Amino acid sequence: MFLKERVKALAQQQRAAAIAFLLCLPVFPAVYKSDRGAVVSRSTLASEVGRDILKQGGNAFDAAVATGFALAVTYPSAGNLGGGGFAVIRLSSGECRALDFRETAPKSVSAQTYLDKNGQVRDKLLTLHTLGSGVPGTVDGLLLLHKTYGTLPLRDLINPAIQLAGEGFVLPASLVESFGRQLTDMKRHPASMDVFTNGGTAYRNGDRWVQRDLMRTLKRIAGKGRAGFYEGKTAELIVREMKRTGGAITLEDLKAYRSIWREPVRGSYRGYQIISMPPPSSGGVLLVQMLNMLEDKQPGKLGWGHPDLVHWMIEAERLAFADRAVYLGDPDFNPLPVEQLIDKQYAKSRMNTVELMKAGDSSAIAEGKLPYESPETTHFSVMDRDGNIVAITTTLNLPYGNKIVVPGAGFLLNNEMDDFVVKAGVANSFGLLGSRLNLVEGGKRMLSSMAPTILLGPDESMAVYGAPGGSAIITTVLQVTVNLIDHKMTLDQAIRAPRFHHQWKPDQVLFEPFALNPALRENLTKRGHKKLVPCEVYISDVNGILYKNGLFEAVTDPRHDALPGAQ
Repeated sequence: MFLKERVKALAQQQRAAAIAFLLCLPVFPAVYKSDRGAVVSRSTLASEVGRDILKQGGNAFDAAVATGFALAVTYPSAGNLGGGGFAVIRLSSGECRALDFRETAPKSVSAQTYLDKNGQVRDKLLTLHTLGSGVPGTVDGLLLLHKTYGTLPLRDLINPAIQLAGEGFVLPASLVESFGRQLTDMKRHPASMDVFTNGGTAYRNGDRWVQRDLMRTLKRIAGKGRAGFYEGKTAELIVREMKRTGGAITLEDLKAYRSIWREPVRGSYRGYQIISMPPPSSGGVLLVQMLNMLEDKQPGKLGWGHPDLVHWMIEAERLAFADRAVYLGDPDFNPLPVEQLIDKQYAKSRMNTVELMKAGDSSAIAEGKLPYESPETTHFSVMDRDGNIVAITTTLNLPYGNKIVVPGAGFLLNNEMDDFVVKAGVANSFGLLGSRLNLVEGGKRMLSSMAPTILLGPDESMAVYGAPGGSAIITTVLQVTVNLIDHKMTLDQAIRAPRFHHQWKPDQVLFEPFALNPALRENLTKRGHKKLVPCEVYISDVNGILYKNGLFEAVTDPRHDALPGAQ
């Protein structure tokens, strides 16, 4: 009895700490309500672009395309033309689809490309060199989304981004600080310094930022569509930089790139339907898998912050990421056991190996035995009044990709090749391991953690949300989902609540301030959770929209300074 009372007291302390955390967050009007649709993104300017498209009569797909191109101008660390991403959509008819516009490996590369003569991984080739760039997919993905479901002319959707790039906008403090952190790595690249400094001097708060090369690239896309990026002058500028620096992308690689429509991952949890991204993203599979693992643990009865629930969630994350490392990759190169991984019985069998009062040991945990057949990123969400929903997560991989701006084109290149496995047992920049299924091969899509997600409630409510943060994307989306369904939080509360993260290896729990109070940390340590690591800033940030009872509630995470756009 004493133990139960002690655990209950710990849970109460934890909830009090969470309230303190929420009160400490910056106070922005980050919740907007509307009855005509909404857009949320990491950039207030980009969200306003999407909102204006809805006001002009465009649908959610039009607004998403316009927001995506605007983010390439206003949020350059992750918004992009030179990267890739994923979209999960729901049509007003109820049909759901997933669009894969993940980057691909250039045809000429292999794992050997990134090893030195001693067989060691050459990290900087993956992260700070054009050899680290995959063939970009963002432009093709946005154009295909528009071609398939858009209603307004493409030029009308790209013009706001063209105007923002050509006329410029006043830099907020957050971007000025962000630019400053990248300049050391950018100094070797004159085109990057031309874009991200004011004539060689660091930008200051309130300076106007104009990007004329990017404006011209956007004009080519607006005028010629795919051919304005994957062929002609833009493609030639990309390949010229590849040849100058020893990169691998060719004109043939660019011309051959195509986005792919896929069937989304679907799961169920307490009467709710989860729709998320399938491989080559691991996000949807792991999200459904972890929800399946938690379903029997009754998170709602335990309550937010209960030590037992925190323990169960850490262990579910540990087990799911162990499976990720072995079973997932590009489905076009290898058959993947997706249905088995999201099977509820499989989840139960995995959780049966977990003890309540004893943490798992990641070094001793392997992938599960499957039943017989039966990755700096940004996310934005859009809903319109007709019930169309778009969830898009896009990235350059690390902040500002490889820090290399294509001379004359004005946009950054990604360093997504780091998301491949180059050598067995060697982790990538996010500490993630993988198997031969994610080995570098020409034309292959690298495994991702992005998890754009749509949640459909039994009461006809609908929610759409996602997050940046590499491997922490998945655990963030998991915790927001559990907060909404089990803890009956509003979307704002679910997003504000402090978070924690575990990914199997490294065997540590990363946590935000107040996510684990001192008493809870002591409790977890006694259970064997050896390494509890406070994060330096925060774990991810979420942008989401909830539709319920005829009203759209658009929420941006108070961990950043952007505002939503609602009609």
